[in-house]
Amino acid sequence: MTTQIVTFGCRLNTYESEVIRANAAKAGLEDAIIFNTCAVTAEAERQARQAIRKARKANPHAKIIVTGCSAQVKPETYAQMHEVDWVIGNEEKLKAESYLSLPSGEADCISEAQPSLRNPVREFTAAPSPNPLPKGEGFPGAALAMEKIRVNDIMAVKETAAHMVAGFDGLARAFVQVQNGCDHRCTFCIIPYGRGNSRSVPVGEIVSEVRALVEKGYNEIVLTGVDISDYGKDLPGAPTLGQMMRRLLALIPELKRLRLSSIDAVEVDDDLYRLIAEEPRLMSHIHLSLQAGDDMILKRMKRRHSRKDALDFCARVRSLRPDVVFGADIITGFPTETEEMFANTLHIVEEAELTWLHVFPYSAREGTPAARMPQVAKALRKERAQRLRKAGEKQVQQRFSGWMGKELVALVEQANLARTDHFAPVAFAEDLPKGAVTRLRITGMDAGQMHGTVVA
Repeated sequence: MTTQIVTFGCRLNTYESEVIRANAAKAGLEDAIIFNTCAVTAEAERQARQAIRKARKANPHAKIIVTGCSAQVKPETYAQMHEVDWVIGNEEKLKAESYLSLPSGEADCISEAQPSLRNPVREFTAAPSPNPLPKGEGFPGAALAMEKIRVNDIMAVKETAAHMVAGFDGLARAFVQVQNGCDHRCTFCIIPYGRGNSRSVPVGEIVSEVRALVEKGYNEIVLTGVDISDYGKDLPGAPTLGQMMRRLLALIPELKRLRLSSIDAVEVDDDLYRLIAEEPRLMSHIHLSLQAGDDMILKRMKRRHSRKDALDFCARVRSLRPDVVFGADIITGFPTETEEMFANTLHIVEEAELTWLHVFPYSAREGTPAARMPQVAKALRKERAQRLRKAGEKQVQQRFSGWMGKELVALVEQANLARTDHFAPVAFAEDLPKGAVTRLRITGMDAGQMHGTVVA
């Protein structure tokens, strides 16, 4: 069996899984399954544990390695699982030597090549580690579990470099990491302790990686990171996200389509606004890290924007590019959220004309300030999430109706399915290769997608 990568969570994890795949191959790792986990919600972690158990049953002799954000913040959770052989941190997973030094025998045979990885650093600079691993006691097999862990202090990592990913297995578009980590401490979020502080990839390295991917035939590139709105503050000259993108597009004229992952509305710089107004290669789809539409909840979340900031941003962008479509991440049932507060979030979907919603019932992350606040009942969190999703579905149908009869440019994602510049899915009958850019005339719609025909 060759090495398999199982990815959970965000686009950055998707990118890093390809880095893991290349480095595991370089290290000669075989008969292994690597789980690249997510820590955003308890459900994501539950799904990872379930997948690990299922994989062990199906592959009793494989080496099972767990990494990613959940492994970084809760290494002991996975080390205690008898199905798991090794737990590797978010920094270690990106290095070939991490896989080279894995012993072929039992977990108590830790390689002396990396003595610093014998004892994981579990004290973070900004917050105590949730669920610290007992030092050789507290549960059966604790000492052996400790030996499985290779997780260093992510807060000590100061730089992020490009990794020159060769391609993305089975994907029509390519992802490029431009930034990692986060300097902000939203009260609900554990991710800074899984990713570390914000650090940016130098512009020249981004250009080189994008150029290589374009030369391999990728027509669309997605710039990704943990908080890409913070891009460049740690680099010489402090280039902004917009300045980096402007240089990228200027230096690679053959790049056909550029898309952003989620951004923070109050951090958008003038160069990015100018690109939104003038650059057709920048897709007409902006995803906001909104989280809520009520000012008190935003304050308790320790977000940087207000309700008015979000509305003003959407209005300004729409004035620059009238066909733009917005997406948003939104949490329902955040601690202390009343029905009135939720109503403000519900209403902002229509007021800001938000279309593609990623809705999450609040999930308490141990060690975060929000987990200590008065909690909203789980059933109510889910009920509000359902109501918010219905509001989003209504917005989608309105968008679909507005595109009926029009011709839209789209990227073919898989057989008979493409996504437009606005990230709208369109089914079609013609046979086109994955990754091709085509023009579709919209002829119909249903609940989840539009239908179209290829324009000759």
